[in-house]
Amino acid sequence: MSHEPATTQAPRRRTGLRSALVPTIFTRIIDGEIPGRFVWRDDRAVAFLDVRPLSPGHALVVPIAEVDQWTDLPADLAAHLMTVAHALGNAQRAAFDAPRVGLMIVGFEVPHVHIHVMPTRSMADFDFRNANTSPDQHELDANADALRRELRAAGHPSVV
Repeated sequence: MSHEPATTQAPRRRTGLRSALVPTIFTRIIDGEIPGRFVWRDDRAVAFLDVRPLSPGHALVVPIAEVDQWTDLPADLAAHLMTVAHALGNAQRAAFDAPRVGLMIVGFEVPHVHIHVMPTRSMADFDFRNANTSPDQHELDANADALRRELRAAGHPSVV
């Protein structure tokens, strides 16, 4: 279980209508002000479990740079986020025996780019009305551990 703050801070990039004085909740999680169940951390991105998962293992891939809309990401950072999501998706498929892994980039909830990556069994898994708003904390810890184990087994060096 890893709830540690980032040890190396990349400079923040705030884009769009974001106020430079108020960090997003994701920045606060990345900086360790709010706990998160991290499964990936490198110098450009993190991945941590969603606190209101749509399915077990549902995680968010988030750039360390604070960018509001995914279309404002530099192309190389967008590609890096997708590379992280790809690694995470393969780990989810293995850890949760999922027939599919889904991706969503929505951006209405938090003005900081984030990719939802989740094991899926049906289209109903994509409906936020079905989110688990009171997940078992021990189950979340176990899900994070399972993802870390699969990421390490696949040889990814950025697992936390």
